[in-house]
Amino acid sequence: MKPHQQSPDPSNRAVSACLERAELFFEGKRKRLTPIRRRVLEILLAQGCAMTAYKILDQLKADGKAPHPPVAYRALDFLVEFGFVHKIEHLNAYVACTHPHAHHAPAFMICRLCDKVTETASPASTDMMQRLARETGFVVEETILEAVGICPDCCDDAGVAPST
Repeated sequence: MKPHQQSPDPSNRAVSACLERAELFFEGKRKRLTPIRRRVLEILLAQGCAMTAYKILDQLKADGKAPHPPVAYRALDFLVEFGFVHKIEHLNAYVACTHPHAHHAPAFMICRLCDKVTETASPASTDMMQRLARETGFVVEETILEAVGICPDCCDDAGVAPST
């Protein structure tokens, strides 16, 4: 995994806007976006890539907070439950959602060289899973697709032609 190029920048306007939307969303749900939950979301938004819970903990410690691992995992579980964060099973890491709390079936493109994660929509895979579910009598509650390959930046670096 390549090291992170920059520290999270809480002054970033896009990050600030996402955090404001999250706060309004949770107020409407009568849920608390505690300082730790907010900071975890801020870290993921600012970092712009998948991070393990321990890397998030390291960032919290660098901020002068020293929570134990369960604190970070509870914050992540809360943010996943409400659709602001996705867990990337392949990496055992977390990434901020690009369409928070909107009903969607995400597909993740994961670079096997740098671990960069790109979220896209996957309506075709959702349709296929729903069709297969009907055929088998299974009830699909969530569809998440993870594809592993090589991102455009790593293709350029390695001289590999990207898929068309």
